[in-house]
Amino acid sequence: MKKTGVFVCHCGINIAGTVDVKKVAEELSKYPGVEHSEDYIYMCSDPGQNKIIDAVKEKQLDRVVISCCSPTLHETTFRNACKFAGINPFLCEISNIREQCSWVHSDTEKATEKAIKITKSTVERILRNEPLEPVSIPVTKRALVIGGGIAGIQSALDLANSDFEVILVERSPSIGGRMIQLSETFPTLDCSQCILTPKMVEVSKHKNIKLLTYSEVHEVSGYVGNFKVKILKKPTYVDPEKCTLCDECIKVCPIVVPNEFDLGLTGRRAIYIPFPQAIPASFTLDIQNCPGLVPIACGKCADVCEPNAINYDMQPEIIEAEVGTIITATGYDLYDKEQMAEYGYGKYPDVVDGLQFERLLSASGPTLGKILRPSDHEVPKEVVFIQCVGSRDPELHCAYCSKVCCMYTAKHAMLYKHNVPDGQAYVFYIDIRAGGKDYEEFVQRAIEEDNVLYLRGKVSKIFEENNKIKVWGVDTLSDKQIEIDADMVVLAMAIKPSKGIEELAKKLKVAVNQDGFLSEAHPKLRPLESVTSGMFFAGAAQAPKDIPEAVAQASGASAKAITILSQERLYHSPTVATINISLCSGCGMCVDVCPYDALSLEDFKAQVNEVLCEGCGTCVATCLRAAIETKNLTPLQIHEMIKASIGG
Repeated sequence: MKKTGVFVCHCGINIAGTVDVKKVAEELSKYPGVEHSEDYIYMCSDPGQNKIIDAVKEKQLDRVVISCCSPTLHETTFRNACKFAGINPFLCEISNIREQCSWVHSDTEKATEKAIKITKSTVERILRNEPLEPVSIPVTKRALVIGGGIAGIQSALDLANSDFEVILVERSPSIGGRMIQLSETFPTLDCSQCILTPKMVEVSKHKNIKLLTYSEVHEVSGYVGNFKVKILKKPTYVDPEKCTLCDECIKVCPIVVPNEFDLGLTGRRAIYIPFPQAIPASFTLDIQNCPGLVPIACGKCADVCEPNAINYDMQPEIIEAEVGTIITATGYDLYDKEQMAEYGYGKYPDVVDGLQFERLLSASGPTLGKILRPSDHEVPKEVVFIQCVGSRDPELHCAYCSKVCCMYTAKHAMLYKHNVPDGQAYVFYIDIRAGGKDYEEFVQRAIEEDNVLYLRGKVSKIFEENNKIKVWGVDTLSDKQIEIDADMVVLAMAIKPSKGIEELAKKLKVAVNQDGFLSEAHPKLRPLESVTSGMFFAGAAQAPKDIPEAVAQASGASAKAITILSQERLYHSPTVATINISLCSGCGMCVDVCPYDALSLEDFKAQVNEVLCEGCGTCVATCLRAAIETKNLTPLQIHEMIKASIGG
């Protein structure tokens, strides 16, 4: 005879504040099949788990139901306790009476009645559960890191230094990401190139890292521990082994296009190296802007290349690899300035965004670190910095805070004053968000030591008049209208996920949120992980982040990946779909609807890849011949659970 134990948790007042927990335990003690029922204030605590273990041993229970919070939080905890007590862990089920009951009701009587029904339905399920064993799979001890900014670099190095192979994929011709474009970093004002370049060099020379620049992830299949990836490596038309960086090809190239690295403030040739410290240190021929290769329309670069490094016959290459885990660190882009016409971007050359101002500040930038107006290369004496451009504007633009704008605006204003001591910097702000170590002090330095004038309010209009940029705004603290004749305006643009992230997310089968950022499995308990096992996130691909936070998350993601890569075998939940071959007609509808690609047709019969299957039941609901069941959630179990819920 089956003996079930029911354990009802108070969860402090999370459940007990709305549900009469003792009544639930009392009612369940009378239910057929229940041998033991009790309640406790915190069932997930050590004393609570010990109560379960002791009851199992004393009353020889063979099944356990825990009425508590979501199984997402504590299912593993309670199943491990049952395993310790000698019960197969899959003979333990969670009855969710917190999220699905106490948190959504205020009427104690009705909530208690519902909690009793939910728990009874779980008892009916557990009485028909079968003992199961986890599915076991081997692990490929190699990781894929997508994105070569600071987050991707840090993840790759942490993995490689733990003696795991890493494939680092970057779609640009060089690693470095956005950080390498910065002049200095807050709050310490370190030179970004000085602190990032050594890591870039380490990546290029590390024996465990295979660096694939100018490449993109083309296809991803498989599952945790055994992903199969196809990477498209685009041709650079320059052999990096032969290229000596002599620059002769640049001198003869007739094509000039906007330089992406300098955000269009300078031009570059069709054959180029992104920046002086680029890794790999080699030129790239931009075929989109080259006069043409089939047939060769110019060929001047090859004519002057003494090492014969230029190879017009290079072709795109698909590189296939097997990896155990994948870390996505694809960084960010700025919000489209074209959508902020009210600030004059694109209309007035002296209205620039924050990254363009970084390039003006940089010693390797278009003005060699001197702050000069793009329009006439004169030193601006009055500069207006505008925060929250596109951020915190749910009606028209981005609803969220971009997090780093307050800090980098303070940095910009401070560095401007260091470069132009007799100049005046104004900052229009809504409020200051300086939530980091030494961040508040940094903002205060800008205000008190560098005399940056902060004006609390929004800018209402920007227009050009008499070679000046008129900025109209309001200071809400003094309740005065503000009019500034500025020489230059710098916009702190909202941060958006990098271009192409949605397409990449589809390839990885990971979710994105309403703003396009990658969605984590749980914002507090699993902030680095996707719901797709083996996939991890780092940096601004998941949300706006500053450099310290991106680096910390990158190391966290690599540590999570190492927990998988360090194991010889992985274990997957056995609550997966099963096929009754005699009933299967081979129609393939289940294959089409499976969100995890876990089903396939072989010899006109459906087959389940148990490692990919997450037991979601989509195929079960789709099958017209009832040929598919989910283990421990069969149609019979669901029927009995419904009967218990409606009191049948």
